[in-house]
Amino acid sequence: MHAPDFCTSRRQLLSTTLTLPFWPLSSRAATHSELQFPRDLGSHPDYAIEWWYLTGRLLAREREFGFQLTFFRSRVPATQNMTSAFAAKQLVFAHAAVTDVAGKKLWHDQRIAREGFGIAQASQSDTDIRLRDWSLRRAGTRYQAKAVAGDFSFDLGLNETQAILLQGDRGLSRKGPQPEQSSYYYSLPQLQVSGTLGLGKDRLPVQGTAWLDHEWSQSLLDPLAVGWDWIGMNLLDGGALTAFQLRDKSGKAIWDGGSFRSRAMGAKAQVFARGEVQFVAVRQWTSPLTKANYPVEWAVQTPLGRYRIKAVVDDQELDSRASTGAVYWEGLSELFDSSDRLVGRGYLEMTGYAGALRF
Repeated sequence: MHAPDFCTSRRQLLSTTLTLPFWPLSSRAATHSELQFPRDLGSHPDYAIEWWYLTGRLLAREREFGFQLTFFRSRVPATQNMTSAFAAKQLVFAHAAVTDVAGKKLWHDQRIAREGFGIAQASQSDTDIRLRDWSLRRAGTRYQAKAVAGDFSFDLGLNETQAILLQGDRGLSRKGPQPEQSSYYYSLPQLQVSGTLGLGKDRLPVQGTAWLDHEWSQSLLDPLAVGWDWIGMNLLDGGALTAFQLRDKSGKAIWDGGSFRSRAMGAKAQVFARGEVQFVAVRQWTSPLTKANYPVEWAVQTPLGRYRIKAVVDDQELDSRASTGAVYWEGLSELFDSSDRLVGRGYLEMTGYAGALRF
């Protein structure tokens, strides 16, 4: 079986479960199983959807880049009782992207394959996921991320500097008004990065800072949700800030949340309650390709205070209408405090601006 390549954001892929049978969470996330490591660093094939999402900022001397490597795993309900080795019981997707800040250019690529036959795999015991020659693997406190595309490539080592950050209630993160609209979710902020970035024929030694999210769920997004806005920010003082909202068709938030953790050894995360996060658009950018309007600058209110988020490059839109029909924005951004001081860097993701998500 050959499946066409396509490009999707991690939350868009979660939404594709709308086309699949729904598994109630009564025996899963609703009862909140405590996460166990290193087991829960690995794949959870009984769950409908899962992703490992790596983003970061790289420096090559004076040049600045953003990068992303995301692996998705999707369970196919209709094939689970098939005995054939060719049955596509799990699909593995991958998405890679690089932003050249000075050149104001975004490269991206994507892949898909069924799990098995040495082409795609997702270990259940630890972080070890591969799709052809793209991979993300853990050994001790170090990760290795590799991707080779037509115009770009990277081979990066990432070292943990902090403990795992459990999002939500000890790793159970609500994504909507109903309890079943939840996911298991943890982050590894402040990863220290070094390696090589390839652009065309150039091979650039790079170093920087990254953020890794791992999330898995059986749940569905609220049917009123047409899109979302999310940030994961490595603070310059060593802290970590997450904030998100899910929007309805009027732009009103139907759910919001996030967390903050300081750099202090053993610090516990402060989890933001519903209603404590507010996104207000400050500046819009119109895509010349799709004519969609994206807020590339935001004011975000959190329990810690008010922040401003600014895209380092306006055009970080990814268009996959030739495959899934999805159009979204995801890219490197900077975080400023209420005194307009730069306090962090990370990634901003926005969906639903080129039209409500439909599957």
